[in-house]
Amino acid sequence: MAKLAPTSIKYLVKARIKAKGVIEKHDVIGAVFGQTEGLLGSDLDLRELQETGRIGRIEVNLHSSGGSSDGDIIIPSSLDATETALIAATLETIERVGPCTAEIKLDKVEDTRSLKRDYVIDRAKEILRKLVESSVPSSAELSDKIKETIRIEEISVYEGLPAGPTVAESDEVIIVEGRADILNLLKYGIRNTVAIGGTSVPQVIDRICREKTATALVDGDRGGELIVKELMQRTEIDFVAQAPSGREVEELVKKELFKALRDKVTPQQFLSEHKGDNGNYRRYESNNGRPPLPERRPVRERRDDKPRALRIKDEDKELFKKTLTDLVGSRAACIFDANNELLGKVPVAELENTLKTLDKPRAVVFDGKVNYSLNSIARRKGVEFLVGMDKDSFNTPITVLAKKDLE
Repeated sequence: MAKLAPTSIKYLVKARIKAKGVIEKHDVIGAVFGQTEGLLGSDLDLRELQETGRIGRIEVNLHSSGGSSDGDIIIPSSLDATETALIAATLETIERVGPCTAEIKLDKVEDTRSLKRDYVIDRAKEILRKLVESSVPSSAELSDKIKETIRIEEISVYEGLPAGPTVAESDEVIIVEGRADILNLLKYGIRNTVAIGGTSVPQVIDRICREKTATALVDGDRGGELIVKELMQRTEIDFVAQAPSGREVEELVKKELFKALRDKVTPQQFLSEHKGDNGNYRRYESNNGRPPLPERRPVRERRDDKPRALRIKDEDKELFKKTLTDLVGSRAACIFDANNELLGKVPVAELENTLKTLDKPRAVVFDGKVNYSLNSIARRKGVEFLVGMDKDSFNTPITVLAKKDLE
C-alpha cells in the first residue's frame, strides 16, 4: 500500500540499538511497532500515526560482527514536542528484537527547524546592518520612487487581453473589467490580473478559468452584478469579490481592495445575496463617459455544471462505504486512482495541497464535509467522486456523495 510522505517534519528521533545476535532491519521495525503497541493509547499508536502521515518512514541502519549487531534508528515526526518525547521514550522499553535480546537507548531528539532559525537570525542581522548603514531617504525621494515603480509596472498583454505581468505563470487569476482596474491592483502588488476589456466575455477567458482558480473582482454596482452573470453564462468562475457599494475597483484604496478579496464568495452565493437588489446604482452618473452595460438574459445553468445523478457501480459504492466507515473520527482522507488502488492516506488538513500534487486521482473519501473549495481543486485534477460524511449544496460535474447517500 503506497503512503504519502509527511509534508512537514518537525523532529527526528535518533536512537542507538545493540543486540546479542544477528538481526535485520525488518526485525527492528517489527519490534518497534509490536512492542510499543498500546503503551500510549490509540491516539499515539505508531501504526496509526504513520498511516495518517504524522510519523514518517522508520529508518534503520545496522552493522553485524562477532555474533552481535548494533546500529541507528531514526524516526521522523510531525507531532508536537510532548507527543514526540513520548514516542521517543517508548523505544527504550523494547527488550527483544527478533530472537535476540536487545537494548535501545535514545541518542537525541533533533529539532529540524533549528537550522532555519539560525539562518533567519543571521539573515536578520545582515538586513538590519544594511538598514542602519543606508541613509534614510527624504519623503520627496520616496514619492518619486513610488511613481517610478508604477510607471515601470506597465500593463502587459495576455492572449490579446490587458493583463498583469504574472497572469501566465500564476495558478490563480483575478478577472477585472478594464485596464484602469489592473493598474490599481498593480499599485498594491497584485499582478495576476486579466481584464475582459468590454461588455462581452472573450473566448480566452473561458480557457483561463478552466486552467486556473478564477476570482471575478467587480464594481459595487449593478454593472458589476451583470458582469458576474455574463461570466457565469460563458465560463466557470470559482469566486466573486465585489467593491463596496457605489465604489469602483479602479478607485479602491489598499485596505478596501484587500478586504473585498478576503470576503470573496462562490458565484451561487453572490447571486443569492443579490437576488433582491433593485438595481438603483449610480455608477454611470459620473463623468467617466462609459455607457452602461445592457441588461442580459437571466443566468442559465451550464450543461456540464449540473450535478451528476447519484448512480454509482456496486463495487464503487461498497469501497466508498467501507472506507468511510473506517475513517470515522480519524480526520483523515483516502485517495484512489482509476483502478480503485489507494494512492495514499493523508490528514484532512493537508488534503487540498496533496490533491494539487497528484496525477489522475479518481476518488477522494474523507472524514469531513465536502465544500466548494475542495470541489474546485478536485474538478481541475479530474476527480470523479468526492465522498464525505456530509456535503454542501452546489452545482458540479463531480459526483458528490455524503454518508447518507451510501446507505
